[in-house]
Amino acid sequence: MQRYFVSVEQFKENTVEITGDDARHITKVMRGKVGDKIIVSDGLSREAVVELELLEQDIVSANIVEHLDMLQEAQVKVTVAQSLPKGDKMETVIQKCTEIGAVSFVPFLSERTIVQYDSKKEEKRLDRWRKICKEAAEQSHRNIVPTVEPSMTWSQLMKSFAGYDAVYFCYEKEHGLQLRDALTPFVQSVTTGSAPKVLLVVGPEGGFSEGECRKAEEAGAISVGLGRRILRCETAGMVALSCILYDFGEMGGV
Repeated sequence: MQRYFVSVEQFKENTVEITGDDARHITKVMRGKVGDKIIVSDGLSREAVVELELLEQDIVSANIVEHLDMLQEAQVKVTVAQSLPKGDKMETVIQKCTEIGAVSFVPFLSERTIVQYDSKKEEKRLDRWRKICKEAAEQSHRNIVPTVEPSMTWSQLMKSFAGYDAVYFCYEKEHGLQLRDALTPFVQSVTTGSAPKVLLVVGPEGGFSEGECRKAEEAGAISVGLGRRILRCETAGMVALSCILYDFGEMGGV
């Protein structure tokens, strides 16, 4: 069943109004008709199966048929901090990590970032990334749309470390500690019912420098490896995120 995210205001007591691009997607792409059912979520506290009642080009009205439990989100809240990669690789990171289960994304600039940051293009780029995030969340039946933060400097990112329960710094020259070695005691320390916040820090195409690794560890991060093979920057976040969710039992793990 097709899923759409709407604002809280679009949810009424017994009806939902869908507007803009989503309304056009229902009428033009999905060729929706009166009586069809879809799932609508406000991304916060309400999710429901609705039946289409009125279809116009820019607005679709639907009646709420059944309220749904919002049980799709993981116990552990993982934010993926990705040093800006070349081309459209960031779009791939956001799309796939949203499908896997990340709750937010933080693009940042590091020592070996190749991309030339242009503040004038930031708003347009953010809009594009957030649209990709929303579409991926709908496709994968998430209860929320992950957030995509404005790009940070390396210093700004390190200052944010204190806001997380654990920070894992993916480093191909790690000091003998693999991600699973770091995850095991952390998972065991988490109490039932809590929702720990984890930051996963991934470098650009050229990786991190030893100086960045040292500063990250001084700021509270744990430097970890992801196995004997060197992964592309757009692959590393997906792999590490999957490992974290698996170890928390979100993908058939313990």
